[in-house]
Amino acid sequence: MFGPVTTLFGQEVPIAGLALAAGAAVLVLLLIATIVLWRNARAGAASEAEARELKAHLAELARTQSEMTGRVQTMAELFGSRQAELAKALTDRLDTVSHRLGQSMSETQKNTHENLQQLQARLAVIDSAQRNITALTGQVVELQTILSNKQTRGAFGQGRMEAIVADGLPRGAYTFQATLSNGRRPDCMVHMPNDMPNLVIDAKFPLEGYNALRAAETPEAEKAAMAQFRQDVFKHIADIAERYFLPGETQDTAFMFVPSESLFAELNERFADIVQRAHRARIVIVSPSLLLLSIQVIQAVLRDQRMREQAHLIQIEVAHLMEDMGRLNERVLKLQTHFAQANRDVEQILISTDKLTRRGAKIESLEFAAGAETEADNEALPRAAEAGE
Repeated sequence: MFGPVTTLFGQEVPIAGLALAAGAAVLVLLLIATIVLWRNARAGAASEAEARELKAHLAELARTQSEMTGRVQTMAELFGSRQAELAKALTDRLDTVSHRLGQSMSETQKNTHENLQQLQARLAVIDSAQRNITALTGQVVELQTILSNKQTRGAFGQGRMEAIVADGLPRGAYTFQATLSNGRRPDCMVHMPNDMPNLVIDAKFPLEGYNALRAAETPEAEKAAMAQFRQDVFKHIADIAERYFLPGETQDTAFMFVPSESLFAELNERFADIVQRAHRARIVIVSPSLLLLSIQVIQAVLRDQRMREQAHLIQIEVAHLMEDMGRLNERVLKLQTHFAQANRDVEQILISTDKLTRRGAKIESLEFAAGAETEADNEALPRAAEAGE
């Protein structure tokens, strides 16, 4: 009938059990009283007053049992209502917790989804970077293959040199792979102005010894690689001086192009003897940046030469310009004369209109009478007007 309630010891006990326990206690009391009465009757010492007192006690016990039963029922009802309130409170609390838990799970799911999207975007960026690194690795391997092959390396250095020269000089100011009178073919020949000899640029710098120097792991291997590198560069300098210095055809100075800024810095830092040998042989070692600067200087020289060649044409054009300026000045003066004449004509027109306005005012102010006086006045007006002019 009644649900469970919580006792002071934290255990759940049914209300009906409490009522049964109370009834059992009353029955035990009645049993104890009956036994006492039985003993008293058996002993024969009970009196009629004691019997009445015992009946009174029994009636009191019955009344007490009835009150206890009512109190137990009241407590059962009270515990039932409290149990309903507790169940409602627990239900509300569970609903609130469930709602909060649902919101938390929804927010957690949303945040997890956003984090997964961000992670996916970052993974895409990482994937793209990895592909770029893979492509770059392939390019580095290809570049290493190019640099390890002498002919391919020469084409690579020549390609960089040709790009710098072609970007800085106009067409016709240079020639690639031109043939000299001795049959040699330099990588580039820059045509100098004023019929000066051509400037030779060589792009076949030897890199085998330098690569061996970089790959050396022991001091002995490094020393041997440095010696081999010096020997190769000395031979290349001698070949340039022997093949490309032709009096009257080429300049007595040539450029030896180094296709790397780091290699150029290494030469100037650790191989000062190579740089000095090149200077004594009138060969200038140039990096890509120095070659670009030299090409810009040559471009300025060529521009000045073209300006000097076209100076007479500029003078002729300036003379024509001055003639056109003189004609423009004459026409402006004529136009000024026309404007002055027009201004005078406008002033005379304004004088005539002013006179006409005054005469009209005079005519409007006259009072005409009948008879000959009116006709005489009408005849006198034109004469007066003519006299007024």
